[in-house]
Amino acid sequence: MTFNSREHAVHRLRKQMSERSTRPFMARGSNLKRCDNCLLALRVCLCGWQPQLATPVGFALLMHPLEPLKPTNTGRLIADCVEATYAYVWSRMQTDPQLEQLLADPQWQAYVVFPEEYGQPGQPVVADLPHRDVFEREGTKPLLIILDGTWTQARKMFRKSPCLAGLPILSLRTEQLSRYRLRRSCREEHLCTVEVAAACLALAGHDVDAQLLGDYFDLFTEAYLASRANRAMVMGTLAHQRLADHLGTSSAALSDVQQAHAGQVPGSDGVLSTKAPTGQ
Repeated sequence: MTFNSREHAVHRLRKQMSERSTRPFMARGSNLKRCDNCLLALRVCLCGWQPQLATPVGFALLMHPLEPLKPTNTGRLIADCVEATYAYVWSRMQTDPQLEQLLADPQWQAYVVFPEEYGQPGQPVVADLPHRDVFEREGTKPLLIILDGTWTQARKMFRKSPCLAGLPILSLRTEQLSRYRLRRSCREEHLCTVEVAAACLALAGHDVDAQLLGDYFDLFTEAYLASRANRAMVMGTLAHQRLADHLGTSSAALSDVQQAHAGQVPGSDGVLSTKAPTGQ
């Protein structure tokens, strides 16, 4: 079994931003030995757990300049799992020409995912997506634009991005509370980027893909917190089982590969073998 090492748009953006930077980005735990792909500590690397989702839905991430560099960024998780994920650094001065080309591509019907109360006068708002049959009949696919940054940054990006003003707003109406625990948020109902993507997939009728993306996010959160606290990572959850079934293997096999990638002997120190409580 090998790890998924597909280079994607956020990887490339991170590389570009690192090369342009005049000094290294110093995130918390900057001295930690991280996996180059998932940016987690090697001992909790999740590359082997990445589901590859065969959804026709595409995502375009408009990222605040710091987001591609942050190990806690969750937009990267979307790109890990959905091949049709595009990523661009937001600039107040100009729109990325490649983003303009993407928005002009007739194969995509673009929506900007944002609360409707921030829309421009006359800007169309939808609370649902057409059924997949409608897109197939019209020969188009939904392209969902998500602003990736803090809530304050996202509001500014939305307000100062002329390229978004003419697009329909997809305004999510979800009762879900955020499960994101890696950064502080002022409101529990403010979903993080990958949670927004999972909610959009469910809205588009791709419930299995939405569940798997949510499961991958749950593993990412647990792995990051376990690394931060220098504790064992909880294994054997329902999320692990669903991802293993999707990948056509077993949780135990994936855990062994995960440990081998970290240079560990399975079962030698228990770091990755803590079992979840029954029913988790």
